Amino acid sequence: MAVRKIIRIDPEKCDGCGLCVHACAEGAIDLINGKARLISDTYCDGLGACIGDCPQNAITIIEREAAEFNEEAALSNAGSKKAVHRERKPIKVAPSVHSCPGSMSQTLQTFNPAKVAGQAKASQGGRPSRLANWPVQLMLAPIKAPYFDNANLVIAADCVPFACPDFHEKFLAGRTLLIGCPKLDDVQHYLDKLTRIFMQNRIKSIEIAYMEVPCCRGMVRLVETALDEAGVEIPVLLTRLGIKGNILEVSQFPCHQEIPK
Repeated sequence: MAVRKIIRIDPEKCDGCGLCVHACAEGAIDLINGKARLISDTYCDGLGACIGDCPQNAITIIEREAAEFNEEAALSNAGSKKAVHRERKPIKVAPSVHSCPGSMSQTLQTFNPAKVAGQAKASQGGRPSRLANWPVQLMLAPIKAPYFDNANLVIAADCVPFACPDFHEKFLAGRTLLIGCPKLDDVQHYLDKLTRIFMQNRIKSIEIAYMEVPCCRGMVRLVETALDEAGVEIPVLLTRLGIKGNILEVSQFPCHQEIPK
């Protein structure tokens, strides 16, 4: 066995809320006697997607001798897990923290122009949401989800929705959204996750929406590297925005296919 990164769950801190069980796409964690447990080293990829869902900070990444991660076995395990109701300890902190929807992937809506128009009317002239998936933060997003199948994927730097006043209308209609910051977040984790998303789902197209500031260009490099590591060709559109929300430039990766008309 080699020394590699793997999660560690502190049983003293764990209160058995179970959020990490749902957050782990590989099914590496289960609840045993009211506590979260790593059930097999071979199921844990060491990326720590479960960490952000732990309200007790009971999960950390350590380096120790461990069997190699077996992706095929992990996915088989996750797919074969049965939905079993388990007795859990009472929640010890605010319900709003424990019930964070970031722990569960959801398809919110299928885009329907007539329905959107009806929603706008019902909201007394307000703009209806066109968000079709949850979670949107790349750190929390699952590797596989129904909304990734044959998806037109928008990967946006997380400043873009704040700068662009009509972000929903320009970028979200009929799209799946992921957001992240290439400067402040864990870029290696993003790279690993995007590579696996591209490998394990049928992505139809990608649009990268990023800001004009130099650090934001990292989102473009990140996606391009993930595509190369995944060994797939997906049409990619680049949309660069100014800090006032105006679109400065629209282009395509020269090395990838053109966006379908």
